[in-house]
Amino acid sequence: MESFALQSVSTTASLPRHSPISRISLLHRRKTIPHSQSFPTSPCLYRSVSLFQSAPPIPQSPLFISRSSSLFNPLFNPKLRRTHQLRTSASQSPEKQPLPPTPLPQQGAKPIPFLISIAIGLIVRFAVPKPVEVSAQAWQLLSIFLSTIAGLVLSPLPVGAWAFLGLTMTVVTKTLTFASAFNAFTSEVIWLIVISFFFARGFVKTGLGDRIATYFVKWMGKSTLGLSYGLTFSEALIAPAMPSTTARAGGVFLPIIKSLSLAADSKPNDPSSKKIGAYLIQSQFQSAGNSSALFLTAAAQNLLCLKLAEELGVQISSPWLTWAKIASVPAIICLLTTPAILYKLFPPETKNTPDAPAMATKKLEAMGPVTKNEWVMVGTMLIAVSLWIAGEALQIPSVVAAMIGLSTLLTLGVLNWEDCLAEKSAWDTLAWFAVLVGMAGQLTSLGLVGWMSNCVASLLTSLSLSWPAAFAILQLSYFFVHYLFASQTGHVGALYSAFLAMHLAAKVPGVLAALALAYNTNLFGALTHYSSGQAAVYYGAGYVDLPDVFKIGFVMALVNGIIWIVAGGIWWKVLGLY
Repeated sequence: MESFALQSVSTTASLPRHSPISRISLLHRRKTIPHSQSFPTSPCLYRSVSLFQSAPPIPQSPLFISRSSSLFNPLFNPKLRRTHQLRTSASQSPEKQPLPPTPLPQQGAKPIPFLISIAIGLIVRFAVPKPVEVSAQAWQLLSIFLSTIAGLVLSPLPVGAWAFLGLTMTVVTKTLTFASAFNAFTSEVIWLIVISFFFARGFVKTGLGDRIATYFVKWMGKSTLGLSYGLTFSEALIAPAMPSTTARAGGVFLPIIKSLSLAADSKPNDPSSKKIGAYLIQSQFQSAGNSSALFLTAAAQNLLCLKLAEELGVQISSPWLTWAKIASVPAIICLLTTPAILYKLFPPETKNTPDAPAMATKKLEAMGPVTKNEWVMVGTMLIAVSLWIAGEALQIPSVVAAMIGLSTLLTLGVLNWEDCLAEKSAWDTLAWFAVLVGMAGQLTSLGLVGWMSNCVASLLTSLSLSWPAAFAILQLSYFFVHYLFASQTGHVGALYSAFLAMHLAAKVPGVLAALALAYNTNLFGALTHYSSGQAAVYYGAGYVDLPDVFKIGFVMALVNGIIWIVAGGIWWKVLGLY
């Protein structure tokens, strides 16, 4: 037993100086015991004392080393061996340079955008003469409103924070009472928009949107053009029940496009992106605007447009059916032609994708059968859409139908309340949408919008323009001014009411003017890489170059405009809109 223990201690010779076993050996050397001392014959005591004695070593197998000493031996203690290896490698590796300090994130408002946004409001309030026809309260609210809009464009703070600052100023300056300032937070349209974000989350969480799109790839994906049509049709199918273009882009279609592109060796930020990735991204991006324009509930800004139109006296009966009926012909023509037009303007290098259907089949097999939550999602959305269509006959408002659908999803566990709380974009939209809608409504109530529309009407009358000419000029102006905006909903909140009032003053039929502006709100979402939420998603994937985004965006804007004017004009004449 004595020699077994010494075998353990003797292994310290090859260890680093500061290892634990080395320190124990030094301690033992200081406590030497004379050979003449007599020892008890107890095996335990004899084994422990033998740690401090020397004896001639004899060949031993490591299996016989004592248990207590092996705890300190890196050869037999895995944790100690790992520590020893790390220390050895650290001592041998060259000294690393310290990492540069991480810059602190921007705190507070960005100074220059902040000052510019505030200055615009101050100039309007104190430097621009107030028209006699406008009250002091309306003029002061206009200055705060313009400062708020400038901040939405320049972004000195996040959108919700800046809108709250504007809301606070209306109350602090006593331009509006607290109740008037917060009146829009109870708007049915605002809450319908919020609930639509939760529906979109349900589609992503259950995987239903992904499954639907994958089926279209399986059925139509033998060529790159077929893939594009399959993705376009699948988005048009799920759009009315998934009212968020950004959620559809980021949660459903971009992942599918990326997997298909990588399988075809088309990589982002690489010359190979031109094989199929760039084309699929551009086609889906340009088609999404028409999918959103086809259905009232396909995008949040559609609902806001109708709300603002109602405040100006434009009432649309059976809004869901009326919207779809009026948009159907031009939107469907655009959906059918956009992939083919881009196939000529922006052709993919790879024309055939024979492996795509097999990939889709394999993915569907991996997904397994349709889950219970997916069936619940399908049933809930069918009920909601049915109530949206027949809501007026049943006297069920659209927001109540949405509330019934969300309550069903929560009750059956498809969504939980944590999912709703985590949908930050919904609550952010509630905050800044309500502020803009409230300010726009108050400007209308105070007569400012009416005064502006009368001024435009006088100008148009002096130019001897007919209402079709005025309609064309105002629609084009509303469309291309979006180059200055980074949000479709922000554009609506800032300009929709004013442009609709100008249309009405020029004697344009109210329903035609209101819906044409709303349709354009969806179409200009593909102008640039910053023009909408889905634009940022698709551009951020790395498959398209910035010059191509601007070039294709402008060309397709002209193409869509021609289709909507020609085909839409004929269809609207048949429907009796003018």
